[in-house]
Amino acid sequence: MHTVSRARSVFWREIAGMILSSCLVLPALAFAQTTSAQEAPEKLVRAAVANEAAAAKNSSIKHMFRSRRQSAKGSQTRLYVETNDAMAAMLVAVNDHPLTAEQQQTEDGHLSWLMNNPDQLRKKQAREKEDADRTLRIVKALPDAFVYQYDGTVTGTQAMGSPGAQLARLKFSPNHNYNPPSRVEEVLSGMEGYLLIDVQAKRLAKIDGTLYRDINFGWGLVGRLDKGGHFIVQQANLGDGSWDITDMHLDIKGKILLVKSLSMVSDEVFSDYRRLPDNLPFAKGVEMLKAEVHHDHSTEAAKTPHP
Repeated sequence: MHTVSRARSVFWREIAGMILSSCLVLPALAFAQTTSAQEAPEKLVRAAVANEAAAAKNSSIKHMFRSRRQSAKGSQTRLYVETNDAMAAMLVAVNDHPLTAEQQQTEDGHLSWLMNNPDQLRKKQAREKEDADRTLRIVKALPDAFVYQYDGTVTGTQAMGSPGAQLARLKFSPNHNYNPPSRVEEVLSGMEGYLLIDVQAKRLAKIDGTLYRDINFGWGLVGRLDKGGHFIVQQANLGDGSWDITDMHLDIKGKILLVKSLSMVSDEVFSDYRRLPDNLPFAKGVEMLKAEVHHDHSTEAAKTPHP
């Protein structure tokens, strides 16, 4: 039983890395360069990927932001603060209602536990680094894993690319000459869809991907992602020299160890990005989260009419 549980845990992390993190973290880089939408699409993709890879290595900009994730079980709203040590996060609403006193106590207790257990905080930081490294491997594979062709242009918005910017739409399909170097990149072999790339900034503004066939891992013994799985992720220029995720849709199903159903179906919106000091310890990030929650409660209380 322990072996099955461990295998399931490893597979979930693989899926999170291959699908979620391949899109969730499109790191920031203030790199502007003009280009023509008529240059070879592979060249445009390579330029954008080079920027994303450089950003993953060099970015130091930190933010506080909010996410609202909607799934079949309801919605959860969280606050996040990026710190020097790891991401500090706090659940702040369930189904758009503030937490109960017991739920708030649980959130506070978990953050206090992390602050008082340096080993656990280092483990959390290491897991986040593993996810980031896996993401970078996926991003670096994009130019070689697919064949691209132009499919028109669209205009950037506040939530996608830069407002008013020209976004090149590039359809992609698998490059059958591509040999995935590991399981992490293997998922790309069964995917097709399109990218939107900000032509001037050379940044990924959106990726829309669909699995056109089943993807098996470990010859189908470890797991499978079902044909028809779909995801959409988009990011935008935050106006402070960085870009970040604004919207994500996932509809991925499959099997784990041939018997356990896998289902990731959700819509998540990221908003209220605010730049923070570059040098921010985890404990200070937790203070900021608690202060923001207190501010939200005070604001709601002020709006509530008194008899």
